[in-house]
Amino acid sequence: MADPAVKRDSVEADDLSQRAEKKARVDDESGGGAGGEREAESENVLCGFKTSNVLNDSAREKTMFIRGKLADQEAVVILEKTPIREDTLAELFSGSTLKLEMKNDIYSTYRLHAPPHLNEIKTTVVCPATEKHVTKYQRQESSLVEETGEDYQSITLPYIQKQTFSVQWVYNILEKKAEADRIVYEDPDPEVGFVLLPDFKWDQKQVDDLYLMAIVLQRDIKSLRDLTSEHLPLLQNIFQKGKEAILQRYNLPASKLRVYLHYQPSYYHLHVHFTKLGYEAPGCGVERAHLLADVIQNLQSDPRYYETRTLYFPLRTNDGLLSKFKEAGRL
Repeated sequence: MADPAVKRDSVEADDLSQRAEKKARVDDESGGGAGGEREAESENVLCGFKTSNVLNDSAREKTMFIRGKLADQEAVVILEKTPIREDTLAELFSGSTLKLEMKNDIYSTYRLHAPPHLNEIKTTVVCPATEKHVTKYQRQESSLVEETGEDYQSITLPYIQKQTFSVQWVYNILEKKAEADRIVYEDPDPEVGFVLLPDFKWDQKQVDDLYLMAIVLQRDIKSLRDLTSEHLPLLQNIFQKGKEAILQRYNLPASKLRVYLHYQPSYYHLHVHFTKLGYEAPGCGVERAHLLADVIQNLQSDPRYYETRTLYFPLRTNDGLLSKFKEAGRL
């Protein structure tokens, strides 16, 4: 997600911030949508942006997170270079200009200046941004936390309950108030149903970095810790129908998919990640991702597995939950 609703890898903010971020996701992923009005808005929305500082950047991932002000409101702008697509190579080679930098025997390097539409930067705008957004995107060290079942009940759960982790944007999706046109598949069953739609990190222009999210219809399941054997029909339904929908829509078989849950999650409404195997999606490492197939098998073996199991996960330096674990002498 994710990414808690602005905690860890996603959104923890008030409803206004959520709507602003979700709107940015929709505008960005739809390529500006149809019609000149949205295109004009996309072209001009950052004209008055005044940079304060760079929160984080990655040369490897070709991303940058910038804090600043937009119309006197705090804002965070996320810039991300889009992947090179195979179907654009012919135009890229024929329509670009090259500037020679170095030549030595059989080796030469150039600066390639591509046509503008082949040189896009995916841009997400969070405005108004809160301090929680700033903390979320800021470069920080992480610590690995060991959480027992008792720790969850005495430390993590009270912390979650005291925070204002808004998931209104999730309910907007489930109620078709937002992003309805982006839903890839929907099962309306109130017990085992879910909606499947692209994650905002995927621009949907190639399957190499495919990333979809299955959001359950039930609203009382916060995370992995809430799952028991009673939820097996729900999890099995997501696992099977999600894979079938992706095969039908994107021609990608189950053997090419990584299907998993995060713990801690990006936001506290149960959701499942579907990514292409080989794509190093944020949070897909062993310290945070739990394969859905393993989750299903664990619950089949022990109905209360995730209520009692010791789980490990990373928390960043400024994360309030990390402070709670330190105060309790657990770190």
